[in-house]
Amino acid sequence: MRRVSDDPNCGPTSRTSVPDHTARSLIDLFSLAGRVAVVTGGGRGIGAATVRRLAEAGAQVLAADLDAASAEHVAASAQGSVVAASVDVADTTSLAALADRAVSDFGRLDIWVNNAGIYPTTGPAIDATDEFIDRMLLINVRGTFAGAREAARRMIDGGVIVNVASTAGFRAAAGISAYVASKHAVVGLTKNLAIELAASGIRVVGVAPGVIDTPGVQEQLAPLKAAGLDVGATMSRTLLGRAGQPDDVARVITFLVSDLAAWVTGEVVAVDAGSLAG
Repeated sequence: MRRVSDDPNCGPTSRTSVPDHTARSLIDLFSLAGRVAVVTGGGRGIGAATVRRLAEAGAQVLAADLDAASAEHVAASAQGSVVAASVDVADTTSLAALADRAVSDFGRLDIWVNNAGIYPTTGPAIDATDEFIDRMLLINVRGTFAGAREAARRMIDGGVIVNVASTAGFRAAAGISAYVASKHAVVGLTKNLAIELAASGIRVVGVAPGVIDTPGVQEQLAPLKAAGLDVGATMSRTLLGRAGQPDDVARVITFLVSDLAAWVTGEVVAVDAGSLAG
């Protein structure tokens, strides 16, 4: 198995050079033809939308999810080459097996999207149990870290790793302390991995969605909706006047993994209709 550079302080002369894409057309730069991608949490929400967009751009995609039926549905409905896979991001052995499957089935691994995660359960920090904190950090932090590690070990020709963070990775909010801690960690991890993996030609980037209208978010907001809150109106109070959709994030991810973004690494792009601007 290939190992990336063990020297995080390697100088510019030892880093993999970025090719000059100036003469290539925009369509060619955007194309993902010939590339193999893995998306964790690919069975619904942002993950499912990302699977569909990466496949549409030409990549061969493994839609990986703990819910095998959801992954199968996405694979069957997507336009392009999509195969369903099972993964439990809480289990590092499962993540390694997923990365191995990408290489064994398709011969390479070029793109890895760490999308799987769990949502916040609101409540005061003083009431949070150890079990709840451990679960949040296990899935959102260690799962992301291990996924990136297993992907990088197999990206023999370089590649791109995308970590799905959150606007909660840049600001705090009452009642979601464990989630905020986990997403701040994902932001920091993205930046640090970009430094460590640059010498191996691997870009590491992130996206920080605001409130996106996904099944998971709807489940979280269900108690508030039952209590009389107009959830749709609340989610639409953005600078752009509408709630975010999974595809809003998926399109940004597709751009970031393409050669249009070949000189972008270590950045976490907010996809939040300007919520961090205020």
